[in-house]
Amino acid sequence: MAWHGHGLEGVGTVEKGQDLTWIAYLVYIVVSIGLTVWVARTLSRNGRIFLSDVLRGNERLADAVNHLLVVGFYLINLGFVALYLTQEERITEAREVFEALSTKLGVVLLVLGVLHLGNVWVLNKIRRRGIMEREQLPPVPPQEYTGNQGPWAPPTAKA
Repeated sequence: MAWHGHGLEGVGTVEKGQDLTWIAYLVYIVVSIGLTVWVARTLSRNGRIFLSDVLRGNERLADAVNHLLVVGFYLINLGFVALYLTQEERITEAREVFEALSTKLGVVLLVLGVLHLGNVWVLNKIRRRGIMEREQLPPVPPQEYTGNQGPWAPPTAKA
């Protein structure tokens, strides 16, 4: 389709040698923040149920820990996104924009994944410890003891 004579000549075209780094920055920031918000909301929504189990049904504590984890997640990931924003080389072609974005967004996705797995690992350790503590307690206290020893009597020596 020709746009000649409609006043739209040159719209959407990039002059050779034009600096496109700002486009890469803009797309990188928008996509990185969008991904961070989406992952944080997903983790918060689904992690709350897990936290409630880990914290033995204490809903207020589960909500508080969940909120703190989300805030920490935002701080770490958005801090990384900001630090990783710099681009050493000037981008002058559309192909270079996509190459720079694929590298930067790939690293951001890997960091998001590592942070997620780290959170799950720590919470699972806490959950396992809680399960172990619950299993070590007898379901009911002892009814009686053998002999006159009481609950903490030392063993007797047999000759």
